[in-house]
Amino acid sequence: MIRIVTNKNCKAVARDDHKLYMHLKTCTNGRSCSYPRCCSARAAVINHLTNCKNLECRVCILARIRQNKRKESTPDLSFDVNPLEKRLKIHHVSKSDFKTSPAKGSFCADNTLITMSNDGSSMLMTAEKEIKYESVTLPAENMGAAKPKMQEAKGVSFIELFTPDQVRDHISSLRQSVGQCKPKTGKPKAMEQSMSEYPCQLCGVAKLSFEPIPVYCTPCGARIKRNVNYYTAEAVDSRKHICHCCYNQTPGDRIVVDGTPCPKEKLEIQKNDKITEEGWVQCDMCQAWQHQICALFNSRRNEGGQAKFICPCCYIAQVERGERTPLQQSAVLGAKDLPRTSLSDHLEQRLFKKLKQERVNRARVQGKTYDEVPGAECLVVRVVASMNKKLQVKKRFFETLKEVNYPNEFAYKSKVVLLFQKIQGVEVCLFAMMVQEFGANCQHPNHRRVYLSYMDSVKYFQPEIRAVTGEDLRTFVFHEILIGYLEHCKKRGFTSCYIWSCPPMKGDDYIFYCHPEMQKTPKSDRLRDWYKTMLEKAAKENIVVELTNLYDHFFESGGSSGECKVNMTAARLPYFDGDYLPGAAEDFLDQLQQEEDGGILLNEKTTNKLIAKRALKECGQADLPGNASKDVLLMHKLREAISPKKDDFIMVHLQHSCSYCSTLMTSGNFWGCCACECKNFWLCDKCYEAEQKLEKSDRHPVNQKDIHILYPVEVSGVPEDTLDSDEILESKFFDTRLTFLGLCEGNHYQYDTLRRAKHSSLMLLYHLHNPNVPAFVPVCHFCCLNIETGQGWHCETCPDYNVCTACYQKDGGSNHCHKLTQDPLIVDVDAQNKEAKQQNFTHLREVLDLLVHASQCKNCSDPRCGKMKSLIQHAAQSKTRNTGDCDQCKKIWYLFKHHAVSCKLSQCHVPHCRGLKEHAAKTERMRQQAAEVSGLC
Repeated sequence: MIRIVTNKNCKAVARDDHKLYMHLKTCTNGRSCSYPRCCSARAAVINHLTNCKNLECRVCILARIRQNKRKESTPDLSFDVNPLEKRLKIHHVSKSDFKTSPAKGSFCADNTLITMSNDGSSMLMTAEKEIKYESVTLPAENMGAAKPKMQEAKGVSFIELFTPDQVRDHISSLRQSVGQCKPKTGKPKAMEQSMSEYPCQLCGVAKLSFEPIPVYCTPCGARIKRNVNYYTAEAVDSRKHICHCCYNQTPGDRIVVDGTPCPKEKLEIQKNDKITEEGWVQCDMCQAWQHQICALFNSRRNEGGQAKFICPCCYIAQVERGERTPLQQSAVLGAKDLPRTSLSDHLEQRLFKKLKQERVNRARVQGKTYDEVPGAECLVVRVVASMNKKLQVKKRFFETLKEVNYPNEFAYKSKVVLLFQKIQGVEVCLFAMMVQEFGANCQHPNHRRVYLSYMDSVKYFQPEIRAVTGEDLRTFVFHEILIGYLEHCKKRGFTSCYIWSCPPMKGDDYIFYCHPEMQKTPKSDRLRDWYKTMLEKAAKENIVVELTNLYDHFFESGGSSGECKVNMTAARLPYFDGDYLPGAAEDFLDQLQQEEDGGILLNEKTTNKLIAKRALKECGQADLPGNASKDVLLMHKLREAISPKKDDFIMVHLQHSCSYCSTLMTSGNFWGCCACECKNFWLCDKCYEAEQKLEKSDRHPVNQKDIHILYPVEVSGVPEDTLDSDEILESKFFDTRLTFLGLCEGNHYQYDTLRRAKHSSLMLLYHLHNPNVPAFVPVCHFCCLNIETGQGWHCETCPDYNVCTACYQKDGGSNHCHKLTQDPLIVDVDAQNKEAKQQNFTHLREVLDLLVHASQCKNCSDPRCGKMKSLIQHAAQSKTRNTGDCDQCKKIWYLFKHHAVSCKLSQCHVPHCRGLKEHAAKTERMRQQAAEVSGLC
């Protein structure tokens, strides 16, 4: 404790002490101050303020007065919540409605202490080294009051696994990462202005806003622009949005949304101008506030709002005083704890082997030892989803080819591969790949084919150096993952891989939500070269045997070999989920159907007919029947559309392709040509036998006098089946790329800065390890704040209606027409997760099985079957479907939709199953901005 007057009888000493006191109030020089006794007095004052509990203390009185004034002028941060709840602060505000975020006297990232004044005369003090990261807050006046007991929940913040040095490194990196954020206000000095307000004690910034969540029109799939009005309609499972264009173009007083007529008068008009501020969390020791993302805080583990949270600054002090130790890494499940598969093991082992070899070569070139050159470390590859699915062939395409026994669906396995790297103590997800595997049991043309559906990455890979080959080490790693996957597919018996090289449109994301500003979206030609460089590496390892493109292989008269003898037909084209061809083909067939039905103008119809006749005449097939002529015209249309961008549709052959019939050979022999100019000429056994029966002049090479000798090569190493030894890994978060993107958008799991990428990756791992936890945190209908686990009430009739406990206690739920049910309190998510997941899954499965049974049951004595039949009958007679106030309609349509998601049957007896499947496929296609005819990159 420092005394202001040390000797009442000595006026000179009193004057000196008074001068020192006045100097301390305005000094901003910190440790460099040359004023006598300034540094030592400052340290003594800080130590006193930290420990003093005397409410009558004369040294603290001025500081206490300032603190009380600030309490009166500062907005209440408790938000009128239950005192037992964790003090989280999460705003959902408009652009012009930001609130200040006070952080009580605490050290910021630049080691500056902001004291208690709120009237513009705040005193800034630079901390002494030994208390560099400790937070200092004045004792509250009710210090003696009993504080509610908090639960010691482990892992509520990932900081609890760090050592003090790791925490310091994390804090020092926050401000640099915050500087990478793009200002949402459009003002260049927005960041500087926020620095002057009450800042987060870790990053030093007060207000940080998330990227606005994109809003899409449900009928047309178009993205609704910012600051533009739109309409919303209530639905059973979510809200549906309608843009102004669709609203105005729909005549009458009803508009069809998701197949359901909705009265226009019930639509709500909203403006797309919402901005969400990052959430805050308050330390239970020093009462200081910090961003949840800065503190790596997991609000999902804040059970009932009663988990005790210690900020990083207090955590350092506790560890260094020996009061606690960092948690074991096993306390929070990470990427290594995700299930391993044969594919993930193959990719990891190959990647580690190649990285070690590259590091050795780089060290040799630089004349250094292995340990003297940096290398990529702490990498984890995991398969997080592996699900059996069925792809329904679109209606018009199937009708055009059904006469040639074209299948109406294709069975495939959808897989998702993720790459994690530990950066600054946190496992960050850097790379994601989604693939579709059509095995040996799948019919042609998808037989034994693989489709690289989507690939995405964020640019945080460490170290940022070049490999010995001259490319970025990051590129080297991603290439090796893809090559390793192709190698694994070849060993399993797959024969080809298809890649559509198409970068996302401006403002769109494929898998990761919000990429770093420093990461530029590649142009089409650069992305294509990136893939070809990878495939050339694979060819050197004999993984890839031939590289061509979709146009040359299927649309040229002689094929890629120039000697193909198979007719051009759409039945030979590979058909993949989300690819360009299915969507484009269906649109072209729709145009042809409109011409037949007279749905277009007369002049345009006449012109199109002339073009069609000319196309049929060029093919020498002018007198074909209806569907056959449609097939030819479809191929003509697709050829014209693909030709300008043919190099973007990459065909990768893992086995040799017959030059005559284009069959990819998996057994027997294939016959090669000895001539140097025919090194890519191969024949299957069947075509070779037919070749030998021809006259020599008609054999290969055609119209040449030279005789080429064919030699046999035995096909070996190709399994008879493509069975996958790995177990099925269901994941509701990775059912489609839009599912995961929606999870990230709805929870603001952004990857635009390393600071946010670390927190988003931690939450991704939490969801993967706890799939039963709700994907989204419910928001209170009245105060618009997030509702923590067990601290809210929900309506079982209206799925989107939720009320927090504080708002419910005000009116008891009387403002809502239905009964509200209290949310269950999950005490230990990790402990109960497996059992709860199994119970919920079993219950839902039983209800869905009952729905299937009741849909085809004619006479049954089971009372449950009778109730389900009555619901089905009610749905058939009702005109409101899943809208309005009918509880029975909402229940049965809820079951219809859940059944359609999991149903794999092509001929299902459950009502509306096929229609819901078709609608889901249509919605998926519309949302894929780059997969439209007009969106050819």
